[in-house]
Amino acid sequence: MPTLRERLLGVMTPPQSMPAVSDGDGAPLRGTPTPTAPSGLPRSGSAVPARRRAPGAVGAERRTRTFTPRRIEVETLGPVEQLKVDLHRRLVERLDLEALEQVSDGAVLTAQIRNAVADFLRTEGTPLTQGEREDVIEQIVYEVTGLGPIEPFFRDPTISDILVNGPRDIYIERRGRLSRVPVAFRNDAHLMAIIDRIVSRVGRRVDESSPMVDARLPDGSRVNAIIPPLALDGPILSIRRFGAELPMQALVENGTLTQDMVELLSACVQARLNIMISGGTGSGKTTLLNALSVYIPATERVVTIEDAAELRLQQEHVCRLETRPPNAEGRGQVVARDLVRNALRMRPDRIIVGEVRGAEALDMLQAMNTGHEGSLTTIHANSPRDALARVETMIQFASTSLPLRAIREQIASALEVVVQIARMADGTRRVTAIAEITSMEGDIISMQDIYKYHRRGITENGEVVGDFEATGVRPLFMERLQVAGIELPNSLFAQA
Repeated sequence: MPTLRERLLGVMTPPQSMPAVSDGDGAPLRGTPTPTAPSGLPRSGSAVPARRRAPGAVGAERRTRTFTPRRIEVETLGPVEQLKVDLHRRLVERLDLEALEQVSDGAVLTAQIRNAVADFLRTEGTPLTQGEREDVIEQIVYEVTGLGPIEPFFRDPTISDILVNGPRDIYIERRGRLSRVPVAFRNDAHLMAIIDRIVSRVGRRVDESSPMVDARLPDGSRVNAIIPPLALDGPILSIRRFGAELPMQALVENGTLTQDMVELLSACVQARLNIMISGGTGSGKTTLLNALSVYIPATERVVTIEDAAELRLQQEHVCRLETRPPNAEGRGQVVARDLVRNALRMRPDRIIVGEVRGAEALDMLQAMNTGHEGSLTTIHANSPRDALARVETMIQFASTSLPLRAIREQIASALEVVVQIARMADGTRRVTAIAEITSMEGDIISMQDIYKYHRRGITENGEVVGDFEATGVRPLFMERLQVAGIELPNSLFAQA
């Protein structure tokens, strides 16, 4: 009878009467006793013909199963790390968490926690330097009120993305470049506690029955979390930060677009042209949309519709709407299409859809065609032409009975301008095209580029080199701008 240790390690010596362990080709392994055939039965080397096997039996016999025990590594915490864990546990037991939730002033809450931690440290026998003491206090404050070990990165304005791939792998994006940071969560439970804290603040949940969730932080940063069993290596947390507002002039200084392009886009917003901003993930669509919204007159009523509220418009008269996922019973879901329909009853001057990604595209286009001009939206696409193709597909989600020509006529009459923005290889963002939708030619939507970004190459330092160029085409919507009292010089469109 094998011992417990042998069973755990998978070390089981077969008895003499058991079949030999083979290497997958039928030959016994070295050191394995060869079983003796019972009397009356031929040996395997005899000339007796073998019995015919069923199809697939050979492959089944060759696929030998090998059991490899999983090794669970338990890391021993150092005295400082163990002290942090003990302090956090004792702090939660001592502090009145319900009373802390009522404290709205973050400075007062932090001061109370600091005093409690300082009292604990005075009674501890572990020798700590002043720097380690401050580190312990800071970490405990982050654990109770913030995002744990990633809180310092969240407070760094130069970091745009925080990507947590399980408790041990944490990456940040700074100035368009990804890098790994030497911090970690204690375990999966520690990371799950931070995720629960984030999503619970916005009334959402994440568990095995609902393992994916989109949420937002108080500053508007977008959060996505996905947990096991969908995430195989532990919980995954992605935070898209929104730092200080970038005005249009800052985008010009960063090289995202030129001043001539700013004058054209601002005139389009003021003249109430419908604009769609297209680009990939992290290309700066929302940043550009926030910058363009500055040119919306303050006298207009704006309704925004988003999956996770991240737009920060500067106008006073803004109504913000947000979708809602279903509850634990699968009820109560409110999708973007429902909010677009409801927004039409709110007397909006403009409707801004944070990102169109489904059947709400049909209702959005109908709103643009029924007196709600000047609307703005974003979409994921690689080019202006691809953006229109994606809108076609989304409309078919809403109504498969519409013929393709009718869908394209809706798009051509609703949208006037498509702005394409892209993220370059060096992390910089560039407006690569400003295109005008002119009309329908047969069954094809006709478009013409007004501005384009011509990429010339990459320097030795990895910087992308290129130029913004006007195509020399005078847009057809210039008449709309003149009616709105906006005059743009023809030199704005002159080809260099």
